[in-house]
Amino acid sequence: MLLIFEEEHKQHLAYLSSVSLDVVREFCRISIEFLKNGINPKVYAVAAQKLGVDAVTVQSAVEGLMYLLLESSKLLLNEIDFQDSVKTLSFSTELQKELLSQYVDNRTDIRRVLTDMSMALPHYKDLEYRVDVQVASRSVRHQVEPLVTLKLHTIDSGLKESVQVLQTDPASLLHLTRTLETALQELNTVHCKRIVRNL
Repeated sequence: MLLIFEEEHKQHLAYLSSVSLDVVREFCRISIEFLKNGINPKVYAVAAQKLGVDAVTVQSAVEGLMYLLLESSKLLLNEIDFQDSVKTLSFSTELQKELLSQYVDNRTDIRRVLTDMSMALPHYKDLEYRVDVQVASRSVRHQVEPLVTLKLHTIDSGLKESVQVLQTDPASLLHLTRTLETALQELNTVHCKRIVRNL
């Protein structure tokens, strides 16, 4: 799989061709730091002053580089796919090798940052259920009123267990089951597989 770059992103990364490999290494380091700790505008100003350009140019280059490393790590690109993606940017061979080296060295850290940034949703652990049926009462002798009671056990990211008790009638439960089955079938479509792969 190759990365597809928009024109604006290509323009941001084009500045890397005009600087030395040491500056590219520093920009990569800044990008990784920004991913871990957030953006610090002062760093752009200092780097721009050293390079003799405006801060917006440095900011665009660093953020373009950050996007390149982030998307490559998200998609778990191997070395060949990363190289082929970077070749479309018309960089020199040395710059391509340096970007590949930076990507290989930092992709585990970037994946860890992405994992830490993701939402921690509760996960299914267990489900208990009971079906109660009222077959008669004093006033109505021949009635059938089924009621399904569900006890849902979930675990959150901190391994804290929680329990939810739900009650429903069979018709609503059947509708819920059909809706969930439709959602599971939707996951098998090409569009959903592409979204899940990118996440």
